[in-house]
Amino acid sequence: MINSIKTTFGFLGSVIEKHTSLRFSGIELEDIYNYVEINESLATSGQPNEQQFHLIQKAGYQVVINLAPKSIIENSLKKESSLLRELGMEYIHIPVKFSDPSESDFRRFSAELHARRDQKVWVHCAANMRVSAFIYRYRAYVLEESDEHIRKDLEKIWDPVGVWKTFIAKV
Repeated sequence: MINSIKTTFGFLGSVIEKHTSLRFSGIELEDIYNYVEINESLATSGQPNEQQFHLIQKAGYQVVINLAPKSIIENSLKKESSLLRELGMEYIHIPVKFSDPSESDFRRFSAELHARRDQKVWVHCAANMRVSAFIYRYRAYVLEESDEHIRKDLEKIWDPVGVWKTFIAKV
């Protein structure tokens, strides 16, 4: 519950940063909102800003998968795909409706992630809530990692409720 509250307030802070000159985040990968390193080739976060995408590219990430729909509510970066192309990175957009994550969304996500298993991949959404649930399910269902091992990464971000609790239970 505490991490769910932290995630909510952190999201509000990132929206404030986007629309004002105030800055709450630093200039390291670890400073990206709700950053979680899963392993040496996979990391997740909330929405990075332009400067942070430069950090992600310099850290050797080759692919960015975005699970957030493009909207002001989602704190999206309007020119994310063109910025990533300029940085020489592959951009994959799978807009997942927060109130209705679908099995087809998960199947596409799994296929895209599996196809890039030999590359460094950064996965983000607005607050890392969608992503943490998708990554949890991918690690449990596809990679067959133990729940006690992967649940810690999920709970760094939040304790899923509602449709998200149902979504991750489909493992």
